[in-house]
Amino acid sequence: MEPESNQDLLDTEMEQTSHLDVIETVISSLQEDQSAMVSQSEDGHLWKFKYGSVEVFVRLTGETDEDVLTVWAPVLKFPVQNEAGLTRKLLELNWSSTFESHFGIVDDQVVVSAQRTVAELSPGEVSRNITVVATVADSHDDALQAEFGVA
Repeated sequence: MEPESNQDLLDTEMEQTSHLDVIETVISSLQEDQSAMVSQSEDGHLWKFKYGSVEVFVRLTGETDEDVLTVWAPVLKFPVQNEAGLTRKLLELNWSSTFESHFGIVDDQVVVSAQRTVAELSPGEVSRNITVVATVADSHDDALQAEFGVA
């Protein structure tokens, strides 16, 4: 029997790490000013933390394959100026600069979000989803608010 390689050991360790632990680690590396907060309910865990000029939310409904990881960050509140122009801008940004995330509208605000089921979700994917949403939101919120926000 051959000894396991370092990569095999790392992969095994990462597979045994819960998504909760990975999320906590990623948030602790990204948060500013110890801003992270977490709550737990029947619907799962919800975290909120500050990254640059945005607040980022992470929800994990559980650890089974059917559960869902959702990451979102509000970037602009309605009402807005030139709603048609905003819609076009968001669609163009969705095509060119959002990676695995996307812009959407929920609860009268524009958000950057990413969502996927927990099935076969690796720690790297958890980290990337949170990091991409935080980075894309922080990169675009000020410009969107300046161009389309109501004064």
